[in-house]
Amino acid sequence: MMETNMEPRFRIFDVLQAEDYEQIVFCQDQASGLKAIIAIHDTTLGPALGGLRMWNYESEEAALTDVLRLAKGMTYKNAAAGLNLGGGKAVIIGNAKTDKSEALFRAFGRYVQSLSGRYITAEDVNTSVADMDFIHMETDYVTGVSPAFGSSGNPSPVTAYGVYRGMKAAAKWKFGSDSLAGKTVAVQGVGNVAYNLCRHLHEEGAHLVVTDINEEALKRAETDFGATVVKPDEIYAVDCDIFAPCALGAVINDSTIPQLKAQIVAGAANNQLAEDRHGDVLEDRGILYAPDFVINAGGVINVADELEGYNRERAMKKVELIYDNMLRVFEIAERDGVPTHVAAEKMAEERIAMMSRSRSQFLKVEKSLLGGR
Repeated sequence: MMETNMEPRFRIFDVLQAEDYEQIVFCQDQASGLKAIIAIHDTTLGPALGGLRMWNYESEEAALTDVLRLAKGMTYKNAAAGLNLGGGKAVIIGNAKTDKSEALFRAFGRYVQSLSGRYITAEDVNTSVADMDFIHMETDYVTGVSPAFGSSGNPSPVTAYGVYRGMKAAAKWKFGSDSLAGKTVAVQGVGNVAYNLCRHLHEEGAHLVVTDINEEALKRAETDFGATVVKPDEIYAVDCDIFAPCALGAVINDSTIPQLKAQIVAGAANNQLAEDRHGDVLEDRGILYAPDFVINAGGVINVADELEGYNRERAMKKVELIYDNMLRVFEIAERDGVPTHVAAEKMAEERIAMMSRSRSQFLKVEKSLLGGR
């Protein structure tokens, strides 16, 4: 018999109410070994769109904490990017090297289908186009599938282009010119997104200093772009104009900030600030921070275009607007006297609040026309 007097270690509804999450879906399929969580944070602007990552979490609580944090981040990212989409995210608990299978992803696809469009999934950390194709066998509520199905394909180059555009906007605000020629950019991580970012920077004439734990990636950047290679723990103290975090999150923290010599922090990584207060510290030190969920929105802008029938030219024009969005963030920060990470949240929250008021007014009018029923 199940015990009923156990004190819960993780009060889920307290967590949901604290940040006003709408829904959590716990998914399991014994036959395939699926253990997954889908979190929907806010659908004021439209259905929740956010990627599916696969990770060997230390605990179920760690997986839940991660998916909730990521889902909220997608709400802000989609709102700030001007998309008519809400925020959601999903995680599969498991080893991406050993636990993947067609059955696993198709089982997950059935759970996505059961939400009838409230959540739209996409690839993320440790998931691929092939995985999305399996999901697509069970549901249409998936983006980032093979181009044969009308998809945009690999989103990394588009994400990189958006980061590049946002970096140029930051340079414009900080230096008075958006030219990156002659600027030194320290890039942390040289994965798919960062490699493409380095290509744009190299073509414009920037000097690159790079680090990564992957020796092949470093050699590629060194050969292709003439990049200077440093050890991972040396990247923060590089004498540079721009520091570009493009790997792990939480790299802007009490330990790294004192080492920074850059005047701008602008990169592709998610959740770069270990804590919100670190955005305040950057501000106090005169370092301009380009909020991550604004500058790295190119990927989600690109896959969102698939929902209209993918047109690459149209998608790239939308991604170019990251430049304008970034300048808008800096303007709000200056206007309101707040750090840029606060300004970015304000920009997103104002758009969500506006649409919420609009919907409420519509419902009032509709109710009035129906005679109060």
